[in-house]
Amino acid sequence: MYEPMQKAGEDFQKMGKENYDAMVRSYGELNKNYQAIASRWADFSKRSFEDASRAWEEMIGAKSVDKAIEVQTKYAKGAYENWIAEMSKIGEMYSSAARDAYKPVQKAMEKRSS
Repeated sequence: MYEPMQKAGEDFQKMGKENYDAMVRSYGELNKNYQAIASRWADFSKRSFEDASRAWEEMIGAKSVDKAIEVQTKYAKGAYENWIAEMSKIGEMYSSAARDAYKPVQKAMEKRSS
């Protein structure tokens, strides 16, 4: 009677270790992807600030109100298009992060059900 209980305990410990390892790998993937997303955000913020500064300089140097409005309109359109494009890319990165983080857990579950 002792051996089946000992085997069950060992199996339980093995399952716990496998689950722990899967979660560590999952968090590692999530961390790696979140660092890439943060880097992307930082680059986008820097480019946006530079674009806004450039537009501001052009507006200050404008010789007429019409030219200032033209510069502002061009900047607003470009900023909006850049924002939409960047949010689309970052959204894809978040989706990829979720998929990558789930893979180790999925593998562990498939292994256990086999």
